[in-house]
Amino acid sequence: MSTKWPKLEYLPWRDTGSALHLYLQIAGKYRLAHTPWLNHSWHATFYVRPRGLTSSIIPDGPGIEILFDFLDHRVIGNSGDGREASFSLQPMTVAEFHGSFRRMVAELGGTPHFDGSPNEVLDPVPFSEDHRDRPYDRNAVQDFHQALVAIDRTFNKFRTAFLGKCSPVHLFWGSFDMAVTRFSGRRAPLHGGGVPALPDDVAQEAYDREVSSAGFWPGGGGLDYPAFYAYAYPAPAGFSSASVRPDAAFWHEGLSEFVLPYEAVQSAEDGDAALLAFLQSTYDAAADLGRWDRDILECGLGEPAIVRPADAA
Repeated sequence: MSTKWPKLEYLPWRDTGSALHLYLQIAGKYRLAHTPWLNHSWHATFYVRPRGLTSSIIPDGPGIEILFDFLDHRVIGNSGDGREASFSLQPMTVAEFHGSFRRMVAELGGTPHFDGSPNEVLDPVPFSEDHRDRPYDRNAVQDFHQALVAIDRTFNKFRTAFLGKCSPVHLFWGSFDMAVTRFSGRRAPLHGGGVPALPDDVAQEAYDREVSSAGFWPGGGGLDYPAFYAYAYPAPAGFSSASVRPDAAFWHEGLSEFVLPYEAVQSAEDGDAALLAFLQSTYDAAADLGRWDRDILECGLGEPAIVRPADAA
């Protein structure tokens, strides 16, 4: 398997990334409107695929899957009765994308009804009213996708070493981040909410259990560069001063999270190992300081074609 970590530059990607964020919100809100609620909003996310990002099957009409194809630069819909429809990813307005997406869903036999305003962005503009011209840089999107493939590989490797409740590796379209989250099994204090353009009860349900979470942002939201992050909720005493790896990782006071610039992974001799060190060391800090029952919750990293011993922990 390729271990390529492409270079990512934030400024050339920023406007295209902002547009793609809103396009994913439109498709994600369609999935949200038709899929039964699953804990921590796991029913609404996207998943990395060799060609891009998929919604998985949405239970609407004959069953519909949405694929953002970042190789041919198209949004492709497939239905359970064999229909396929698509349209191009190209420079356009959010309103144009919104209209094209709704028509595509209707062609597939679905019901294109869903909430029409963005979440988790400042000063949200309804999709149908956002007529600002948006760029679409194909090369930047392809680099972003290649990075997601590498991140998905490493996050899923990390996920194999946990026996307790753990999220899938998935991309949240609200915050536009890719994440994997481990759970201690204990309840957490009620979250205070306050996320921009997001109902408090959604945030409170998302954080109703203790977590150690890590993820990736392509830039924005307080960072002018792509980066990995890690946090604990609730953060145990001493978490912010914990020693983490690799050397480029640091505690970001503004975000109240550990941050590792993507460039430190991309430029490392072994990018996978550098990222795994960040994931493991930040989890170690959360689990040790939070007094998680690590003997029960953990096991060794999984290996292909090797069964984990039933008594291994």
